Amino acid sequence: MNNKYFPDEAITFDDLYFTCYMIERVSRKLMQRNAYAVNKIGRENMYHLISCAGTLHSLNPLQVESDWISEYHLEHGNFDITDVDRNLCTEIPSETQIGKVYARLIDSVTSDYVAGISDVYNSPVCETIDNYNSSAYYEPSYVITKAYLSGGF
Repeated sequence: MNNKYFPDEAITFDDLYFTCYMIERVSRKLMQRNAYAVNKIGRENMYHLISCAGTLHSLNPLQVESDWISEYHLEHGNFDITDVDRNLCTEIPSETQIGKVYARLIDSVTSDYVAGISDVYNSPVCETIDNYNSSAYYEPSYVITKAYLSGGF
């Protein structure tokens, strides 16, 4: 997949990873599911964001987060991803860890990262990955990919 603004440059895995990381940050801050942010931003705007990821990653993540919330009119919800059974989940994975899980999954199923972001974050597998009471988020990448391709764990 090529950069929207520099067609001779490919969008890299690092661009995808940064975008997934920011989706996770924004969603957690707003107490929304990741699919909400992805759908509200939309594919065309997501293409813009992933094309700018090489520059955005050098900015303060709090500013990028604030910009996304403001620019795409993202609203606060009531889904708390950190509300877990502490007997099953003693440590909440970080935004960077979960961003990496999603980036690896998207990269393993498509080279069209924008479509992949939309498809993966709207799949039922996403709800399982985001349930930290389960072990799905720390399964090996190939297991998560197989689950996604087969429609569930």
